[in-house]
Amino acid sequence: MQLWIAFTSPFARKVRIAAHELGLAGEIALVETDPWTDPRLRAVNPLAKVPTLVLDDGEILYESSAICDHLDERAGGGRLVPRAGRERRRALRLQGLTDGAATAAGRLFAAERRAATQPDPMTPRFEQAIAASLDALETEPLSTEVFTMAEVGVACLLGYLGFRWPERDWRPGRPALSAFWAAVASRPSIVETAHRLPTAAPRP
Repeated sequence: MQLWIAFTSPFARKVRIAAHELGLAGEIALVETDPWTDPRLRAVNPLAKVPTLVLDDGEILYESSAICDHLDERAGGGRLVPRAGRERRRALRLQGLTDGAATAAGRLFAAERRAATQPDPMTPRFEQAIAASLDALETEPLSTEVFTMAEVGVACLLGYLGFRWPERDWRPGRPALSAFWAAVASRPSIVETAHRLPTAAPRP
C-alpha cells in the first residue's frame, strides 16, 4: 500500500497511528507531498488532499475515516472501529468531533498566518469550536491502554494543537484530558508519527 501524506496533517497522522496500532505500518510506503503544489497528488486524488491511500490492486481511498475503517477491516475488524452498539457509536462520534476540531484548528492556523494582511471574521468561530470540543472531551472516559478511533482521534487533536501552538496551553481546567495525553504521549504509535515540518520539496 502507498499512503500519500504531509507530516503536518493531523488527518495523515491519524491514519499512521491507526496503521501502527493495527500492526500494518510495515505494509505501507509513505509518499510525502505538498498538497498545495504537488501535481502528482491531483492525479491520484481529484481533491489533492492528504491522506490518500493507494491499495496494492490500484484502488484508491480518500478521507482519513474511510482509510482507517479499511485498515481496521484489513486487520480483522472490530479493533479500532467496534463492530456494533454503543461502543461503535461512541468511537464514530468522537472521531467525528475530533476531526471537526482538527479542521477548525487547521483553518485557524491558516487564518492567523494571513491575519496581518487579511483578517478572517471566522477566527472567533474556529477558536470557540476548538475550546468547546476540548471541554466536551474532558467529560469523556478515554482509555489509555485500549485504543479505538475515539482515542486515536483525541490523541491526534491534542498532538496537533501542541505542534501548531506550543506556546498555548490547552491543559488548564481540563485535568482528565491532560492526564490522558500525559499517559499516551509516549505510546509508540504516537511517538513514531510525530508531526514535523517538511524536510524537502516533493520529488518531480
